[in-house]
This record gives sequence, C-alpha cells and structure tokens, in this order.
Amino acid sequence: MSLFEDVKTNLLHRIEHVRQLQSSNGSWDFCFEGPIITDCFMIMLLRDLKINNEVVIQKIVEKLISLQQPNGSWSIYNDEIEGNLSATIQAYVALLFSGNFSKEHPRLKQAESFILSKGGLNNAHFMTKMMLAIHGYYQYPPYFYFPMSYFLLPTSSPFNLFELSNYARVHLIPMIICINKRFTLKSETIQNLNNLLVDHEQSWFREDRFSFFEWMKQEMKELLKLPVSIHQLGFQTAEKFMLNRIESNGTLYSYASSTFYMIYALLALGYKSSSKIIENAIHGLFSYLHNTEKGIHLQNSPSTVWDTALLSYALQEAGVPYTDPMINSSISYLKDRQHVRKGDWSVHAKNLETGGWGFSDVNHFIPDNDDTSASLRAIHRQAQHDLTTYDSWERGYKWLMGMQNKDGGWGAFEKNVSNKWLTHLPLESATDAIIDPSTADLTGRVLEFLGNFAGLHKENPKIKAAIHWLLKHQEKNGSWYGRWGVCYLYGTWAAVTGLRAVGLPAEHPSLQKSLDWLISIQRQDGGYGESCRSSEVESYVDLPFSTPSQTAWAIDTLLTLLPKDHPVIEKGIVFLLNQHMLDDQSNNYPTGLGLPGNFYTHYHSYQHVFPILALGHYLKK
Repeated sequence: MSLFEDVKTNLLHRIEHVRQLQSSNGSWDFCFEGPIITDCFMIMLLRDLKINNEVVIQKIVEKLISLQQPNGSWSIYNDEIEGNLSATIQAYVALLFSGNFSKEHPRLKQAESFILSKGGLNNAHFMTKMMLAIHGYYQYPPYFYFPMSYFLLPTSSPFNLFELSNYARVHLIPMIICINKRFTLKSETIQNLNNLLVDHEQSWFREDRFSFFEWMKQEMKELLKLPVSIHQLGFQTAEKFMLNRIESNGTLYSYASSTFYMIYALLALGYKSSSKIIENAIHGLFSYLHNTEKGIHLQNSPSTVWDTALLSYALQEAGVPYTDPMINSSISYLKDRQHVRKGDWSVHAKNLETGGWGFSDVNHFIPDNDDTSASLRAIHRQAQHDLTTYDSWERGYKWLMGMQNKDGGWGAFEKNVSNKWLTHLPLESATDAIIDPSTADLTGRVLEFLGNFAGLHKENPKIKAAIHWLLKHQEKNGSWYGRWGVCYLYGTWAAVTGLRAVGLPAEHPSLQKSLDWLISIQRQDGGYGESCRSSEVESYVDLPFSTPSQTAWAIDTLLTLLPKDHPVIEKGIVFLLNQHMLDDQSNNYPTGLGLPGNFYTHYHSYQHVFPILALGHYLKK
C-alpha cells in the first residue's frame, strides 16, 4: 500500500474516533491540563472556607503524591532540570493543608530540603508568595501601599489600568486589595513556614531598578497624597471592576487563578464566605474539575471553544463535509458562543462592533484573536451556503480585522496594549504578562486565515504591514518565537503558513531560512520535539523525544515549502502514522505555553487536532 493510501486509512480511523468523543451539544470537551498550582490552591481554599469535600481533596492529594520527583521536588514539565521551586512550595503547603501530612513526614522533609537548596520561599514566584502572604506565611511587602486612587485614572491617562493586559489586570486587582488590606487567614493547623526560609529578609520585587520605575514610584507617591475618601472610592472601583466581570458560572473572567484571588479579595473587603458571590465562585471552580490519567485536575479555564473550533476545522481539511452531522453540530455550537457584548477590548477599539470568540465554554467578556480566527475557519464552508452563518462569519471577520495593532501585528486579547515601559515594573514575568503586544504566532495565524479564507494577499495594505512585522521579528536561525505554544516550532509554523497563505513565495530568503532550520532539527524518528525550556532561555532546546503536535506543526509548515514526496515530509508523515505506538511521555508532553517558567499546558485535544490537520493537508497536496 502506498503512503498516500496509508494516510487515507489512518485519517478515516482518526475521524471515526473523534466522532465518538463529541458531546451532544456539538462541542469536544478535552482537558486543558496545566501545572499543579490550581490543584494546590483548591485544597487551600476548601480548607479556608471549611468546605469539607474530602473526596476532591483526597483525589488531589493522591495525584500530588504520585507526581513528586525522587529529589523531593515537583516539576511543571518532564524534562525540567531538577524541579520547580514554586510548584514544590505549592505542593508542600497544599499537602499540609490537606491534614494528611505533617512537616516531619519523609516526603515533606524531602520537599523541604529541595526548597531550601533553591533559596527557600524568597525565590518563589510572586503569585505563590501572594498565596503564602494571604495565609500569614510570608510578609506582605513592608512599607508598601498601592494608591487605590490609581483605579480612578481615566483611560486617557498614559499608564491607566487598561494599558495593562487583561490577564494582568484581572490578577493584580484582587492581589492589590489583599496587600493594601493586609488580609490574612490564619490556619488552625499550620502556624508558620519558617522552616522554608533561608533568609528572613523577605523580598517581593526584582532587584533591578530602571529610571522609569523610579519615575512611576514618584507618580504613585503623588497619588497617595490624595484624600482618604478618594482612596476609599478606589477600593469601591476595584471591587466593582471584579463584580462586573464575573462570568455566569461565578468565576472571574473564567480563570480559576483569578477567581481564587478574587475570593480572598472579597473576604478582605468584608464579604462573608457564605455570600452568594463566593458560593457561586466555588461552584464555578468545581465545574472545572476534570479526570485525567494522572488523576483529578482543576483546569485553569476549560478550552472547549478552542478545541471545538480547531477540531471542526481540521476534520473539514481532512475531507469531512460541512454537512456531516458531526461538523454541522460543531458549527451550531460555535455560532452560539460568538460574543454579543462589548468587553474591555473595546477601550482601545471604541468603534468596533462585537463578533469575536473566547477560549472557554462560559467566556462572555474576553474574546481573543486566536479563537476568533479558529472559529471563522470552522464555520467558513457553511457560511458560503447559509445566510445566518455568513452573517456570523462576517461579524467575526470585521472584529478580527479591527483588532490589528498599529505596528501591523496582532496580539492575543486587545489592541495596542503594548507599552514596553510597563515591562520594567519590578515584577517577575512582567515582560510576558504585563502587556499584550503583537506576537508571531497570533500574527501568523491571522494571516493564514485572511489569505486562505478571506482572499486577502500581500498587496493589501493591512497584509503588507503584517508581513513587514513578521519578517522584522524573525530569529537569526530562521525560526519565529511563539508566545502561546512551545515554542519556536509553534511560532515558525504560524508565521510560515501565514506568510505563504498571503502569497509570499516559498523562494523568499526568510522562508528558505526557516526551511533550512526545520530540516536541521528533524529527529531521527522523523518527528520533532521541543522542550518547554526554550521559552525560559529564549533559544531552541531539543527534547530527547518527538511529540505529535510539534511534529504536525513542522510537517504542516514544510508542506507549504516543499513537494509532498520530499524525504523530510515523508519521514514526518510516517511518524504521525505510527503515533499509536508512542508512549505517554510523547503524547502527554505540554506543548501549550501560558507563562515561561511557570505555566505550561497539555491540551488533550492536540494529539488529535494537529496530526489530523497535517495529514489532511498532505492528502490535499
């Protein structure tokens, strides 16, 4: 049998398999599996609020114990060197909170040794320090008070709240409330964590200082001089900000992480734990629990819209007609999830009408460019034959075009939220989380959609600007850095397929450079594997094994640059055909990126979506 026939047969099996996995409402409900931070915070919150759901707590405890490394640490990806300090602190504290372990337990003594060897609590990520401070285990920043009058600044102010990314805003606001209120919840069983302190001089902020930060400090001091009544109004504004962004399931912005901090902030503001708002938030968190092979996991946010849009599109690229009941129901689901209300994105795009899609099933406030382009791909074929679907497609298309940044690229959630001065704030991860600038993966993905599904090409002024942005941001080795996937493979896939879709010829020097790079890093088995560590060192780091999603990204890229019978492509196709023979390490490696060094995700859908897409494109070519 020829390779072509093997691919056809393999795709038929894959298509029937995912057909069986589809939910009755047309969606696919795969787990969005992140690191253990959400699991650990869930144990702490349930104990704090005296919600004695022992079944959930014990299931999380069992999973945590199974994931501890021989050196006493916990890791956030398989090949992480030695272990992860913050994750280990989170697990250590959560196990103490569960009531099943004492500090003297051998497992926790092992973890303690690891934590101390890495500098103790002082070297933890500030999100971990925040949770420790809420419980009195780490001192809030001494002599620090954030001027609440800041929240009253108009959007015309150069450093107002909406100059921060939405994910920075939604986490920092409840944190600031807790810091300013010096809010603490004392545990009845754990008096302190002094045993995890190497240096009792506790620190919160990066040591490096920039002139901009010093200027910002002076501006904040001026805000502090305002009357107490103004600061009180600032507290009310911050409270209102949170309450106005609570989703229908009770979560804040649909994120578990921000919901945890919101609950503590509301308690700091005087809310009772029995209040309806907090009860609804807890209910929303419980709805995010998902059973995995490793055990129960609290998703930071379900990825239902993203998974459904990607899979619906991939299946159609593999030859499943849009009239197939599986595709038709997925399109109905997606159309129902298109946003109809204006969110924070409209601050920087005042005249733009709604039309985007968000990431999760319950997301109504924060559409994003990636989910929007993915959903538009999925509904495109039906839109050509159905007026209602076309109206939905056109609204989404207009929204997406209206979200292009002034530099020519696209960011994730908002428009022109790219003030690089803000990345000098002395917070860890400021560069990656404080602003929402144009990225290679988002810009490339949008270009691929616009070229292949909206008929726009390189002569169009908006497309020209995006091409210029991408070419300007290519790495020296020919790759592109991906912000939301791991990492150079993800960015290169998005950039190259986007540039090819809008008419950049395969012979273009930049594309030939990326081709040489992709050929040079193919593994012996025909696959591709890139470590999460790439995002931390900002340079490509090879994995000792290949993964299905990264291999599919690479092959999908190469199919736009080479003939389909090229040996590099055929080797990659054979690897994907043999995916069923891979071990869990390859299939379950996290190839999604949230925050370098802290948050990586294993999308359970990716082992289906991207091999189907690459194999489908191989057949089409």
